[in-house]
Amino acid sequence: MEIVHTPVLLNECLTYLSPVGEPYEKNAVMIDSTLGEGGHTYNFLKKYPGLLVIGLDADKVIQARAKERLSEFDGRVIFYNGWFNDFYKSYPPEYKKPDIILFDLGISVFHYEKSERGFSFRHDEKLDMRLDSSSESSAQDLVNELSEEKLADLIYLYGEEKFSRRIAKAIVEARRNGKIESSKALANIIWDAVPVHYRYGNIHPATRAFQALRIAVNSELKRLPEALHNAFNDLNCGGKMGVITFHSLEDRIVKNYFRNLGKQCVCPPEIAVCRCGGKQCAQIITRKPVVPSQEEIKTNSPSRSAKFRVVRKLRNATEFHLEGVVGY
Repeated sequence: MEIVHTPVLLNECLTYLSPVGEPYEKNAVMIDSTLGEGGHTYNFLKKYPGLLVIGLDADKVIQARAKERLSEFDGRVIFYNGWFNDFYKSYPPEYKKPDIILFDLGISVFHYEKSERGFSFRHDEKLDMRLDSSSESSAQDLVNELSEEKLADLIYLYGEEKFSRRIAKAIVEARRNGKIESSKALANIIWDAVPVHYRYGNIHPATRAFQALRIAVNSELKRLPEALHNAFNDLNCGGKMGVITFHSLEDRIVKNYFRNLGKQCVCPPEIAVCRCGGKQCAQIITRKPVVPSQEEIKTNSPSRSAKFRVVRKLRNATEFHLEGVVGY
């Protein structure tokens, strides 16, 4: 099987999220919340022979690839097909609680290069972008049905695109002549909509708009705060949770949540008397995010914007830890 995705910050993940002490080295349970092609999981299973991994993924197609890749570890991998926020919200009682949790929030290179779902403007594909093909709305639906105002807001909020209004206007004008159905067609509309000087920057002018549509289609930022909170509470005390982010919106959510976990008092400002007991819920292991080396960036360019944050659980969190996080 051809592997097209290289796991980001692999050595850092193996080090920071290593099983610690007896009995964890022999009986540790890890959850790979975003299994993809199984790159991180493969290397964890290789390095830590006593480890059991529960691999989650909403995409059945890429999970089938992971199953093939991880077949040599028969009996040491459990596969769960579904969204990670649903999994952690209703943690299956038949599974042992985890000692390690990893979230890699990047989209696999497989989706850009092999899925044929319009994630990339480099290929002329049907405009879809759904990780779970049973999800209700595709990118094509949003592009052709949202009002100009809502489309502009979406591209600005999720893509941080300064020309969002110009792009939305161009999309609405273009769809009057017929549905926008392909990734290439959309990329060409965006190219023509932005100023000439903007077309030749460090990234293609459609990059941020495509990111925004992908985030919206898969409800990525809406799923994340609840998933972090429930995953942390599902984690065994003493266990570690690490999250790799790739853009400022999701990193802000992770940073704020971890910071709240590390506070002595986590009650919101309007609470006059401390209700949380004044004890921090987590030890923040990475005071600053871990970023890839220049060598990794040269050999694996998708890693260039990655940030890795890790905490160790001390006790369960309360609902107050979500204050200031959901309203990103």
